Amino acid sequence: MAAGAVVLLIVAFLIRESVPALSTIGIGRFLHDPSWHPAGEASAGTFNLVPMLVGTLYLSLGALLLAVPAGVASAVFCQFYAPGRVAAVYRRSMELLAGVPSVVYGFWGLVTLVPLIRRLEPPGQSLLAGILILALMVLPTVALTAVAALAAVPRSYLQGAAALGLGRWATARRVALPAALPGILSGALLAAARAVGETMAVLMVCGNLVQVPSSLFDPVRALTANIALEMGYATAQHRSALFVSGLVLIVVIALLMALVERWGERADA
Repeated sequence: MAAGAVVLLIVAFLIRESVPALSTIGIGRFLHDPSWHPAGEASAGTFNLVPMLVGTLYLSLGALLLAVPAGVASAVFCQFYAPGRVAAVYRRSMELLAGVPSVVYGFWGLVTLVPLIRRLEPPGQSLLAGILILALMVLPTVALTAVAALAAVPRSYLQGAAALGLGRWATARRVALPAALPGILSGALLAAARAVGETMAVLMVCGNLVQVPSSLFDPVRALTANIALEMGYATAQHRSALFVSGLVLIVVIALLMALVERWGERADA
């Protein structure tokens, strides 16, 4: 109950701080202004959030497209093929990766990954760099939830598959994965929520150029990075517009959490 009250207070605070921008600037300008060049006075700036929302969604979707297959494949290996000690080391490694601070991932990406991408296509700080860093960051969430979902498959299912003469791969593909699918999807959605809300790593490796990217090598700016970059000096309508960005993020994450809850109910059923 206390956690729910805190969430409601946060949402109420964001709405209160967003009202000046929403009433003065209007929702339409957040969608249709030429660009993002905010100013203290609404009439003196432009407030288009779409490029940053698109950049956030591209980053999150790209990370999931890499992390979900890798995480599920590693979970299948851990559950059906790996010896007990190897599986234990794998799980411990994933837990350690999940605990690494995001700024450490950002530093690694900035000094190692960005120069590698720059050799292929300048400037290096790009959508691709952000996707790769986010994929590495959310991989533990996907992998650990997939392991837990596969471990929760009823033993009778596996025994029935063995009685039918199915091998390990056939058992995993035809029996275990379909049974564990709701739990795996819940883990993927939780990973998506983390990717959407990530700040420091994407701020460090994505280039922070406000535009809708046309290729993987284009710099982008996420909504979270925009708030972190500009809140320190924003005033008046500019500051309120940044709170609108936060409100948009809350809405996106709330939708993801609703999907997690729905899949969780299916898993329990």
